[in-house]
Amino acid sequence: MNNQSSAIAELKQPLSSRNGLWWGLLGVAAFSFTVPLTRVAVADGAMSPLFVGAARAVIAALLAAIALGITRQRFPKGVQWFRLAVVAGGVVIGFPLLTSFAMTTAPASHGAVVIALLPAATAVVAVLRTGERPRLSFWLAAGLGAIAAIVFAVLHSGGFGSLHTADLYLFGAVIAAAIGYAEGGLLARELGAWQTVSWALVLAAPLMALLTAISMVQQPPTGTPVQWLSFAYLAVVSMFLGFFAWYRGLAIGPMAHVSQTQLAQPVMSILWAALLLHESISIGTIIGGVAVIACALLAVRSRQL
Repeated sequence: MNNQSSAIAELKQPLSSRNGLWWGLLGVAAFSFTVPLTRVAVADGAMSPLFVGAARAVIAALLAAIALGITRQRFPKGVQWFRLAVVAGGVVIGFPLLTSFAMTTAPASHGAVVIALLPAATAVVAVLRTGERPRLSFWLAAGLGAIAAIVFAVLHSGGFGSLHTADLYLFGAVIAAAIGYAEGGLLARELGAWQTVSWALVLAAPLMALLTAISMVQQPPTGTPVQWLSFAYLAVVSMFLGFFAWYRGLAIGPMAHVSQTQLAQPVMSILWAALLLHESISIGTIIGGVAVIACALLAVRSRQL
C-alpha cells in the first residue's frame, strides 16, 4: 500500500456501483457484531462502559498510526482536519461510548432495533450536508422511522413514561454515527477510505487515552477470556478494519445506494444476539424492527428518485 492506494481518487477507471455495494455490505457485516459483543464485554460489570468505549479506540488508533506511518500517507490539510474531528466525534467517540453505556442495561436485540434508524438518519445528514432537495416522501419516511423507533423503545421499556436512559444513549449513538458516516463518506473521496478512519482515530487518540486511564483508575478491567476476545473484536474490527470496507463502499458510491446495506445490520445483530447471548426475540421486537427498517428503506429509496 502506498500514498496512491486511495479508494477512488487515483483510479483510472471508475469502479461500478456494485463494487460499492459489496464493500458496504462487508462493512455492515463487520459492524453487526458490535452491539452484541459490547453487551458481552460489559456484562456483570467486568469492564466499565467507559473502558470498553475508550480503550478500543486507543488500540485502533495504534493500528491506524502504524498503517499511516508504514504507507507514508500525506497529512490532511486545512479544513480536512476539522472534518476529521467531526468524523472522530461521531464514530470514534460518540457511538462507541454511548452504545457501551446503553448495553449495560439494554438487551442487544433492543439496541439493534433502535439502531435500525441509522440508515434513514445517515441519509438525512447526507442530504443536509450536500444541500440536496429530496421529495417530501423522503422526509415523511424518515420522520415515520424516527417515530417507529421511539414508540418501540417506549413500549419495550414498559410503556409510556418509562423510557430508559439506555434508550437516550442509543438515540444519541444513532445521531453521532449518522454524522460520522455521512461526513466520513464524503471525506473518503478526498483522503481515501481507510485513511479517513485512520486519521480520525489518531486525532481522537489523546482524549480516548485520557478516558481509558480514568476508567482504569476508577474500575480496573477484569473479565473472562470470552469478554476479552469480544473487546478485541470491538477494537480491531468494529473500530478499525470494518471502516476500511464501509468508507470504501461509501466513497465508491453512490452513497444513497450503499447506505441501503445498513438495513441488513439490525437483522444480523438480532440474529447474533439470539445465537451468542441466547436472548429471546419477542413478537414486539420483530414488529418494531420491521417497522423501523421499512421506514428507513423508504427514506433511502425516496432520496434516489
